[in-house]
Amino acid sequence: MKIALVNPNTSMEFTLRMVAIAAREAGTRAEVTGHTARFGVPLITDTAALSVAAEAVAALAPALLEAHAAIVAAFSDPGLDALRGALPYPVTGIAEAGMAEAAKDGRRFAVVTTTPALIEAIAATAARHGHRRFAGTWTTPGDPVALTANAAALDEALATAIAAAIADGGAEAVVIGGGPLAEAARALASRTPVPLIEPVPAAVRLSLERLRMRATT
Repeated sequence: MKIALVNPNTSMEFTLRMVAIAAREAGTRAEVTGHTARFGVPLITDTAALSVAAEAVAALAPALLEAHAAIVAAFSDPGLDALRGALPYPVTGIAEAGMAEAAKDGRRFAVVTTTPALIEAIAATAARHGHRRFAGTWTTPGDPVALTANAAALDEALATAIAAAIADGGAEAVVIGGGPLAEAARALASRTPVPLIEPVPAAVRLSLERLRMRATT
């Protein structure tokens, strides 16, 4: 079984990191292969870049035909609908999967991320998937590109935003909003008093479940 992980950012480094995390989650159940956007930006930080990323993801469809499932590994799931229309198998977005896990059992949940310019896009994603218990998005201060390049500072900034989402938003679960933040999400899980959802592993789990259901039907 092969799962294609599609990075809508142009950073090969982020692709490799996310593939490693996805592969750990998949274990022996699936082989994870990475595919990086051929145009766009190294890190999506605003709606203009998100729009270009959707086009870049759609352009990768012919290269993904040999897989059995695909994951769109950027928050707000750019290009998700286009890939679903082009590929004959399940396609899952990390925002879709992360929010679904966070909302289990009717929990009120929040998203924490580094990109304030994408707050409206994240809210639209939550609304599209019918999440009425979405508390909102809390973001870190400063330049997201610089922050993402400093692991220690990123962890602390995200931890502060998580605390605010819980205290001010009443979040009963938190999703870390972004594929490139996957390593930070894992590092912070043990420090968070509510479930902290890592979106890349969540997308692997949902992909495998969709493949299982597809096989049985």
